[in-house]
Parts: sequence; structure tokens; C-alpha cells
Amino acid sequence: MLIFVDESGIHKKTGKSSVALVYVMVEDIENVEKAILKAEKVLRITSFHWPRHIWKIRFNFIKMLIKENFTVEAAIIRNPFSENSFERTIEHLLIEKKVKKIILDGKKPKWYALRLKKVLRDRGISVKKIRTGNDESFPCLRLADAYAGLIRTYWDDKKNQKAKELYELANNKITTQLVGGQDTG
Repeated sequence: MLIFVDESGIHKKTGKSSVALVYVMVEDIENVEKAILKAEKVLRITSFHWPRHIWKIRFNFIKMLIKENFTVEAAIIRNPFSENSFERTIEHLLIEKKVKKIILDGKKPKWYALRLKKVLRDRGISVKKIRTGNDESFPCLRLADAYAGLIRTYWDDKKNQKAKELYELANNKITTQLVGGQDTG
């Protein structure tokens, strides 16, 4: 199992943040990455990043990938985002024990990686399995970014019809969703 971690909105003082973990089986990684690259080519974008794209691109990107073999674990956290809320979130979301590698989006503060390592150690998962990377090198980080952005947008503004429609399409890949400490999925 490979796990790709991204979050959205942790820098904001108000509203909500989201943390998304995309789980991909080792034997499926090549197919998922090929599908991501193909979707980007069809959409004529260099690499997907939630805030850079319009709703049409966002919708088509997720729609093209929905049939691939991955699952998403997500959490919504009220801002301001804190180390403690992040740690508790990861404790509840990181349920897989047979993890080959965890790839974090590389633009993380030092406390982020340190907290994640602590949680992994406490759960008996090897700390050597954590790696940071950028979304250019790891296409699945772009998938995690899409889900983190979508989930935060949906929960921040339930009246946003475009977010609601895309969330309803993408929701079948979300196996666990924690909102304010409550399991909703």
C-alpha cells in the first residue's frame, strides 16, 4: 500500500481545512499514475493543482480518474489548524498497517513531518517509510490535492452547487470521512 497525503486550507485562520490520504495498492500504482497523466494530457494541462483550475477542468479530472483503483480517507478540521488536531486526525485516518511508503506533499512545515513520524511510531509503522515529494514527481499527489481541495471547498460552502455536484461524483471513493471528530462516511 502506498499512501499520498495532501491538505488544503491549513494556512487559513477561519473556515475549515481538509486532510486527504489517497490509498493506492502497490500493484495498482502504475495504472493510477498512467491514468492521471492521461487525464492531464486530454485536459491539456501540465499538472493538476486544485486552485489553478476552473470547475470544468476539476470536474473532468476527477471524472476521468473515478474508475481507477484507489480509496480516500479524509478529515475536515476547523481552523485555525493545529499540530494537535493534525495528529489526532492522522491517528484516526491512518488505519493501514501494511504501508510500503507514505508520500507527503513536499511543501510542509517541519512540525508536520515530525508529528506524522510520531504517530507512525506509536502505531508500529516504520518511520523510514515517510518521504516528501512534489506533485510534479508523484502524480498521485495531484490526485490527493484534487480530493483535499474538493472536500474543503464542499464543506466550506455547502451552497456551492458545482462543489456539491463534484463531491457527489467523487464521494464513492471516500471510505472514511471525519468531520469535526465525527465519522460521516
